[in-house]
Amino acid sequence: MRDSDEDLGPELVPDLESRLHDGDHQALRLWLRLLACTTRIEDQIRQRLRNDFGTTLPRFDLLAQLERSPDGLTMRELSQRLMVTGGNVTGITDQLEAEGLVVREPHPSDRRSVTVRLTPAGRRQFKRMAATHEGWIVELLAGWSPEQKTQVYALLAGLKGHLAQLDAARR
Repeated sequence: MRDSDEDLGPELVPDLESRLHDGDHQALRLWLRLLACTTRIEDQIRQRLRNDFGTTLPRFDLLAQLERSPDGLTMRELSQRLMVTGGNVTGITDQLEAEGLVVREPHPSDRRSVTVRLTPAGRRQFKRMAATHEGWIVELLAGWSPEQKTQVYALLAGLKGHLAQLDAARR
């Protein structure tokens, strides 16, 4: 077993970290550990959304963006917030509209654009999914104490700030 796996226990399943060697840089080891954890959590959420609600993570994410924007969002805004192409947003919106969960309306100031909003049924459905989703996240991160969660959150905030500075410097 490699040094990076010693703290993971006997149930270790090969993942992105299996590419590591003992001599790899600490930053690379950390990056792959973060990615492995993120991937495992996301896989759990995808599976649970499919099993419990018959939906996908991209559909859930689009509904979440609309829930946070009661006045609706344009297709372009959705694409930017979800970090996907306009075509992806259009396909998901088409499906959700056919199910009566979202509606497209003419944009108030741009004739070429539409605003997408949750319908009352969409708002109710998302509320149910979001409450269940929160419980899943609590369960999946239950391996850390509240103090550890606070510490990791603060550490990641520092990393996020550093990355923002790098982005700004490259512009």
